[in-house]
Amino acid sequence: MDKTGFAWAVFEWARNPYYILIVIYIFAPYFARDIIGADLLASGELDALAPEEARKTANAQGQATIASVTKWAGLIAALTAPFLGAALDRGGRLKPLLAVFLGAITISSAMLWFAQPGGAGLPVWAIMALLVVAYVSYTYSEVTHNAMLSVAGEPARLSMISGLGLGLGNLAAVLIFVAIALLFILPGAIGWPFEQPQFGVDLSTFDHARMTGPICAAWLATFSIPFFLNAKDPGLPGTSWRAAIVTGSKAVLTTVREVRNYRQLAKFLIARMLYADGMAALLALSAVYVALFLEWGFLEMLSYAIFGSIFAFFGGIFGGWLDTKVGVKNALIIEIVGMVAAFSAQLSLTQDTLFFGAVQNYQVWDGLVFQTLSDLTYLALISVVAVTATASISSSRAMLVTLAPSGRSGEFFGLYAIAGTITVWMGPLLIEIFTTAFNDQRIGMASICLLFASGLAVLVFVRMPDRALGRA
Repeated sequence: MDKTGFAWAVFEWARNPYYILIVIYIFAPYFARDIIGADLLASGELDALAPEEARKTANAQGQATIASVTKWAGLIAALTAPFLGAALDRGGRLKPLLAVFLGAITISSAMLWFAQPGGAGLPVWAIMALLVVAYVSYTYSEVTHNAMLSVAGEPARLSMISGLGLGLGNLAAVLIFVAIALLFILPGAIGWPFEQPQFGVDLSTFDHARMTGPICAAWLATFSIPFFLNAKDPGLPGTSWRAAIVTGSKAVLTTVREVRNYRQLAKFLIARMLYADGMAALLALSAVYVALFLEWGFLEMLSYAIFGSIFAFFGGIFGGWLDTKVGVKNALIIEIVGMVAAFSAQLSLTQDTLFFGAVQNYQVWDGLVFQTLSDLTYLALISVVAVTATASISSSRAMLVTLAPSGRSGEFFGLYAIAGTITVWMGPLLIEIFTTAFNDQRIGMASICLLFASGLAVLVFVRMPDRALGRA
């Protein structure tokens, strides 16, 4: 792999920690619990309720707020990202455009330092706006970065380059997680490896959670430099972006109309649209759910993030292996069913019981983290979700290649991208509606099983071509 391919992969080392730390594991749970939920409790609006009911209501409001942020960001991306992708194939230089998107992420991320409880910093609406801007910019940057993969190396090496980027992104996040634990959380909890949190960080004012924004901003600004210096730009200087947007939009509409001629592929894209929406909502909101519902602390969330990232790495390997053993369609069905089964088992856990009351929860040990049977069981189930979710991404791509007309898989990956973004707001919307309507986090999260079930119902009726079944 030459420096061009490595530069393309390093981009994900620079950018992906934002999504992993802010959107999934650290900032979103902090915003939901310690700002939305805590401020609601402090306002006195819930004083008429019993303490347990008030806490439940505050947690439900926190989860619904994060779902709302994800919903609006997903809706904006759904309406615009497919047309951006089509324009990129026909437009000018991509690096300047990518710099604008990264700049928006960097500024929005850095501003999250001022997200403090009690209205001491930015108002809630401003924090939500920053998260939406960064989320949409992240999606745009992903589309633009993917458009540059074709010139990142020789065709035979592109899969390796793409996989390296994903691996580097997860590795960078793990390193940041470990640094936060060693420099701030463990010193504050047990006085090791330092007597006090370093650099004057005050855990009581949530500095450790708020600082993930500036950390990700500095990380992105620093490590994106090698990409801009060495990555190859496929765009043509002087090309009209206006013309590219017009012709690209027409191409998107033409491709959408043409998919009607390929019934099995169309059914698969509908199925993927549904189950991928469910999976996106699950990944984006599962950390918020567990932080609020099982009341995991910051160190537990860090451990959870590292554990999940490690098993996600093995998920890609497992998906490729399962495809060869049972066929890509059967592999995808197994992966989705496994993910939903593990997710349902997670929803059966509370701080008092396991498996919908069948087993009483109890303390297993008195260590720093994951002290109860519910905690340890939830953590174990995360490994199944991480493996099956990652494997399903791999199998979904392989299934598209199998179903697409020969020599046109690249073109139909555009439809694949549209199917993955056009209704990405649906899962968060369901969670927001059900959480608010029933004032219950578990019912809110369980609502996305409707998307998984619908996707599976369509997927089972997709007929694979003979070549995928091993027949002549």
